[in-house]
Amino acid sequence: MGARLMRDWLVQPLGDPAAASARHDAVAALIEEPGRLETLRESLRRLGDLERAAARVGLSQARPGELVGLRTALAVLPELRVELAASPSQLLAALGEQVDALDDLKADLAATLADEPPVLFGPGAIRAGCDVELDEARQLARGAKEVLGELEAQERSRTGISNLRIRYNRVFGYAFEVSRSNLDRVPSEWVRRQTLTGAERFVTQELEELERRITTAEARADERERELFAALLERCAARASRVAATARAAAAVDVLCSFADRARRANYRRPRLVAGPRIRLVASRHPVVEELSRAPFVPNDVDLDGDSRQIVVLTGPNMGGKSTYLRQVALAVIMARAGSFVPAEEAEIGEIDRVFTRVGAADDLARGESTFMVEMTEVASILRHATRSSLVMLDEVGRGTATFDGLSLAWAVVEALHDAPNGEPGPLVLFATHYHELTDLAERLDRVVNASVAVKEWQGSVLFLHRVVAGPSDRSYGIHVAKLAGVPDGVCLRAQEVLRQLERQELKVLEAAAPGPQQVQLGLFPPVEDALLERLRKLEVERLTPIEALNLLAELKREAGE
Repeated sequence: MGARLMRDWLVQPLGDPAAASARHDAVAALIEEPGRLETLRESLRRLGDLERAAARVGLSQARPGELVGLRTALAVLPELRVELAASPSQLLAALGEQVDALDDLKADLAATLADEPPVLFGPGAIRAGCDVELDEARQLARGAKEVLGELEAQERSRTGISNLRIRYNRVFGYAFEVSRSNLDRVPSEWVRRQTLTGAERFVTQELEELERRITTAEARADERERELFAALLERCAARASRVAATARAAAAVDVLCSFADRARRANYRRPRLVAGPRIRLVASRHPVVEELSRAPFVPNDVDLDGDSRQIVVLTGPNMGGKSTYLRQVALAVIMARAGSFVPAEEAEIGEIDRVFTRVGAADDLARGESTFMVEMTEVASILRHATRSSLVMLDEVGRGTATFDGLSLAWAVVEALHDAPNGEPGPLVLFATHYHELTDLAERLDRVVNASVAVKEWQGSVLFLHRVVAGPSDRSYGIHVAKLAGVPDGVCLRAQEVLRQLERQELKVLEAAAPGPQQVQLGLFPPVEDALLERLRKLEVERLTPIEALNLLAELKREAGE
């Protein structure tokens, strides 16, 4: 019951900070009173799935076993109301007022339904003493069966057949069953009704009369019991809306109790809801990875601000934790706005209207869309709908196509998100990428900053620290990750050779990556060939970043042409 509502809260977080703060107040109150929290959780466990019971009752489709569960749940409601009314939280007290004790329904079920009815409808569903006509029919059927036992004992004594039994068959009804060894003792007035492999069955006029009485009484009892059960379902259906309202209130209490229990056990903290586009998390953690991982989770800080730190370009190696970092930030925002505490030491969550994500790789074979097509479709939707109050998570946009195409698209997407069409700042953005050229955007755009995932090289291997630090990363360590994945050493060595060759190649790249005319610095003196050669001899290629190498090559080519 609470699980369904929790999903709704997470899918549709609250935009109203006052409503979210009321949920935070309720969670805080429950954390401060662990005894009340445990009492409420125990009551909710005994309450069962009241929401599903309300739906079944409303459709008049409830079975006797389900009505027993409803009757048990109704007995819990009074104590639930008392606990909620005593809570210092206004929200919990209001939810307690919404819990209807449903005393009339509880009394009706107690008076009509048997203590232990069959799970499916059948004889014994209605309590004895509930209806005079039903009791008479049951008594008549029960009395006739007692007479059957007396008749069996009487005929056994009269005929001398020690193993004589009265048997029942749906087709032939009641009959005396006599083994073949005792057929010579069967009285002449008995009428043969059925022949079996090792016995035969006989009837008498008295036995047939008893059978008619039993059949009539049982049929009448069954008919009356069905009428009474149908009437009970109708009375329950008339109260279904009250049951549903109570179920909704109980579900909300269930979610708030789950939030409080999780926050208390996992050391979550209450977020502060502030105005404007702003996200600040201190020592934030991913709630799912932290729970499932055997190793201690490495917390990280987050600082996004619409005025100064609007876009963070996050670089670093594969397996460094970039995607986890993006996800934990998005989860913290959603959890805070849903009313939960967040996995962090401190948290400030601003006005976030929507969370957009472009994370992971997936195709749509049914619609004939490739991974890159799906990626671009989602990016297009983000660019069209994201506002200044939105949070955008982009993970390696552009990787599904050629290198320069992907880099160009990623560059243009960052520029488009930096400034809205009206000239105002765009949404808050976390952009994880392996395109190290994008780190130059921090020098070109005012509200773009660089961050990277720290690594440590040790004896030819790489240690992933999973720590997000300020500044760009200079390498992706893809070959090291390939080694960790078990790629043969020969392949990795060859990859290193190819990498060195590619880094030394002369690449043609336009300098005018940013909007506006390209500014060219003219030399004061005409260059000479010897000077160019001397510069190349002193050049340390291994220390150059790709963008620095490209700029240098363009400059040398320009000087040589002049």
